Amino acid sequence: MKFDFQVGDVVTLKKQHPCGSKEWEILRVGADFRLKCLGCGHQIMISRKQVEKNAREIRKIP
Repeated sequence: MKFDFQVGDVVTLKKQHPCGSKEWEILRVGADFRLKCLGCGHQIMISRKQVEKNAREIRKIP
């Protein structure tokens, strides 16, 4: 599945964060993504390849 990722979108990933949330806000897009967990606020850097592989759904924020 191909998604068009943009800053501010909310992406649902396959595996959940230890806090229980599967939803992440995109803060930075490029070769690496910076994601913020919507459950606890934890931020991570993750490769584009991993995000594309594990993304299940994306919500566009207007």
